[in-house]
Amino acid sequence: MSAHWNERREGGGRAGLWTILKIGLVCGRRLSRLLLYPITLYFFLRRNGERRAARDYLERMFGRPASAWGVMRLMHAYAATTLDRIYLLTQRAGDFDIHVFGLDELHAQMEHGRGVLLVGAHVGSFEALRVLSLNREDVDVRVVLDTQATPVMTELLHALNPKIAAGVIDASRPGHEVVLALREAMEHRALATLLGDRARPGEATVVVDFLGAPARFPIAPFLIASLLKVPLVFCVGLYRGGARYDLHFETLAERLELPRRAREAELKAIVQHYAQRLEHHVRAHPWNWFNFHDFWNLDAPSADPAGLPADALPERGR
Repeated sequence: MSAHWNERREGGGRAGLWTILKIGLVCGRRLSRLLLYPITLYFFLRRNGERRAARDYLERMFGRPASAWGVMRLMHAYAATTLDRIYLLTQRAGDFDIHVFGLDELHAQMEHGRGVLLVGAHVGSFEALRVLSLNREDVDVRVVLDTQATPVMTELLHALNPKIAAGVIDASRPGHEVVLALREAMEHRALATLLGDRARPGEATVVVDFLGAPARFPIAPFLIASLLKVPLVFCVGLYRGGARYDLHFETLAERLELPRRAREAELKAIVQHYAQRLEHHVRAHPWNWFNFHDFWNLDAPSADPAGLPADALPERGR
């Protein structure tokens, strides 16, 4: 297995992904879901790294060796949420049974006159979260997305919904440009969404406990929330099977303070809090974890968080 998740090539290929898109749009969701079974089997047989990572996760989750059936069940859930992205992004949310928890809490944070930073994870469907922006024209949603990690899927999904594509902040750009784009979004009282459970090579991380073992999590989302002085809200869109999704919003910090003297300890505490909330939802809905890489590999290259100065990210006007 590759030492880092972004060294894995994108699965499916351009022709395959566009074929699935066309079939999904022409045949509809019910018929298209029949294709998920051969697709799941294909990836189970061909993607050795993802198969081993799934086994590792399931063994940690259930405390026993994972079966081939369990691995395929997890892969099938991932395939199902990937297919559903087509319908969620083409504004067919009415085809789904979506329950929202914590929406009043999110709205309360938005009423403070600031933007809100939403930090999610590779769990369930992030597109289910984006649907909220389609239902409220007054909500400006910006999505932090690494377009270089899955370029074919990014191209495909953005073709489905140019409105959402227009709000993408490309995480593959230099870090200071991403922060400046987020600062602008917060000044316009936008909701900015990003994922907090994968670090890019060389990105600063902190080691916290997750599913009973130490794992690396990036610190950038938390540093950004502190520097921009905006609320930090945990969000997750859980796939419940069939056409059912549950959206959860939970405030992690109304205003994250990271004083210089205790910055490393405070960073570790807030990341651990995030990891605990993520673990809570993953344990409750174990077939939603879609980090198909060696997540608990502490040898992956990473920057030292203690070595980052307090002004590592740009201030206004720089």
